[in-house]
Amino acid sequence: MTDELKRGLEGVLVAESDLSYVDGEVGKLVYRGYDIEDLARGASYEEVLYLLWHGSLPTAAELDAFAADLAAEREVDDDVIETVRALADAGERPMAALRTATSMLSAYDDEADGADDGEATLRQGRRITAKIPTVLAAFERVRQGEEPVAPDPDLSHAGNFLYMLTGTEPDAVSEETFDMALTLHADHGLNASTFTAMVIGSTMADVYSGVTGGIGALSGPLHGGANQDVMEVLHEVDASSKDPVQWVKDARDEGRRIPGFGHRVYKVKDPRANILEEKLRDLADSSGDTKWLDYTTAIEEYLTDQGLVEKGIAPNVDFYSGSVYDSLGIPVDMYTPIFAMSRAGGWIAHVAEYQEDNRLIRPRARYTGPEEAEFVPIDER
Repeated sequence: MTDELKRGLEGVLVAESDLSYVDGEVGKLVYRGYDIEDLARGASYEEVLYLLWHGSLPTAAELDAFAADLAAEREVDDDVIETVRALADAGERPMAALRTATSMLSAYDDEADGADDGEATLRQGRRITAKIPTVLAAFERVRQGEEPVAPDPDLSHAGNFLYMLTGTEPDAVSEETFDMALTLHADHGLNASTFTAMVIGSTMADVYSGVTGGIGALSGPLHGGANQDVMEVLHEVDASSKDPVQWVKDARDEGRRIPGFGHRVYKVKDPRANILEEKLRDLADSSGDTKWLDYTTAIEEYLTDQGLVEKGIAPNVDFYSGSVYDSLGIPVDMYTPIFAMSRAGGWIAHVAEYQEDNRLIRPRARYTGPEEAEFVPIDER
């Protein structure tokens, strides 16, 4: 009897986790038992990190200490910034630059090679999580011909990133919206990048290696780039001067797929999409520019009327996150790096959790090559 082949590990259970649960049939996402809507609306990203890393929501005193410790790690060594500058000047892709810089960060962490327990992993993880926004903001500033902005320890994780990116402290709506976006992307079960980080962690490699691997997995177009694809479509709709519904009709007649619809797990509308749709409305109300809101809602209503949701092809988080990021002034090719900036917290949590009861992850492949091959010496071939 042969072992059953599960391509892509579809439906295969490889671990137990207390961190997050996705019910794709009803559109539910929870972190450690808390519904994502409650967390996104009521907790900061720092609170969510604490929850993922320590198992419970913090008290006010615990949050103050945790946020202060995180903010204290935001500074990045000058050598790393110079490398980021060189990568930006060379025209490197943002995700590739982030991958390189994250790996380089370990050279400036005295604990990087000596972490063999969960607390040490989380200390390293705190440094990584704090420094990734500094790296990304510096990269984008240099690309725009501007000097990097030093982090402000008095600002929140979300507010500080927007400040370093633009040089201006964000308004309350922008900061709250970006904080919610970080929370919504912090964890999502054993997706490809999380599993990659966990596999690396199972070798007892340092967490810098796990996060670097996660970034590499997330950079692939089948995993992390959908929100960028959505925004590029919206720009195409805008440039065409067509009604968005007519544009979608024409695109579907041409056999084009509309990004932002459909998900490997969700069969109904992604709960994170509902929250970001609301925040897009808030941003539109704040700025007075409703263009992206008008386009996305018109497209969603049309495709829903066409029966896509009934077929299990519903709007996912990427359908609205791109418009939200654009409204915050974030360049399109920075969307996936921001995804990584948020998800790094989840990767670190999974690595720390798995290493508590570690077993090297070592699946098998079914061999389909020749059974016997006669070796011929090179001078006779």
